[in-house]
Amino acid sequence: MKNTRLDPMEERSLSPEDVKSFRARVLTYFHEHGRILPWRDTDNPFEILVSEFMLQQTQVSRVLKAYPFFLSRFPDIHRLAGARQPDVLVAWQGLGYNRRALYLHRTARLVVETYQGIIPDDVARLESFPGIGSATASAICAFAYRRPTVFIETNIRTVFIHHFFSGMSTVCDGEILPLVAQTVDRTDPRTWYYALMDYGVALKAAFGNPNRRSASYAKQSPFRGSNRQVRSSILRTILTEKSLSHQQLVIRFGVDGDRLDRIVTSLVDDGFIGRDSTGIYLRS
Repeated sequence: MKNTRLDPMEERSLSPEDVKSFRARVLTYFHEHGRILPWRDTDNPFEILVSEFMLQQTQVSRVLKAYPFFLSRFPDIHRLAGARQPDVLVAWQGLGYNRRALYLHRTARLVVETYQGIIPDDVARLESFPGIGSATASAICAFAYRRPTVFIETNIRTVFIHHFFSGMSTVCDGEILPLVAQTVDRTDPRTWYYALMDYGVALKAAFGNPNRRSASYAKQSPFRGSNRQVRSSILRTILTEKSLSHQQLVIRFGVDGDRLDRIVTSLVDDGFIGRDSTGIYLRS
């Protein structure tokens, strides 16, 4: 297939031949080199829901370690919905971005309360749950229910920028989405999106990261020494010790008073911990 550069002012339209050639290239790679991942070996919507929460902003290698343990603790949505928040957070440790664990827990409770434990197969309904945006909702529908939804994640973005936007320094997702819609396999979107993701991983390894040319690209700040690291350390400690005095907080984490107060306040506001006159404590 020719590596066509599409002018951003032109209508996004691919010929049937280009679509066929593009699909063949992606699927050939996938059939020869596709990754074997546990959440691809299930049709269980709950297991796919868990994987999609975990894969947000987290490397596959880390999810591979946490995913089976989490499901061993919470094998179905009713078990997760009825769990204590600290137990969910303990099972989530190692993944980072712990707010996602709270959102997943709240989503499970809402699904049980509102839909009798049946995860909806509708993008709009899924988007109404905490922590689920358009891309995650569309991915759940594609992978759990084989709906030919249209969405972008980092590796899918890589493929389309590499093949259709060579020479362009800034590419918006709004320019990519029409091409995703035109090329999606409506009979087997699940396999197609898996293939796109794996092909995107290969392209990054071979050519660097084309996503640097995406208008959505933002380089993540270093974790070491950041507020995110201090938040994570406080939460990990409080999960074990249940409470800490103000003096213990200052001594343990070596952060100046104003900065520490902002971090603790953010943990309180997000619902991880409580705070009183003596210090902080784990919310049950």
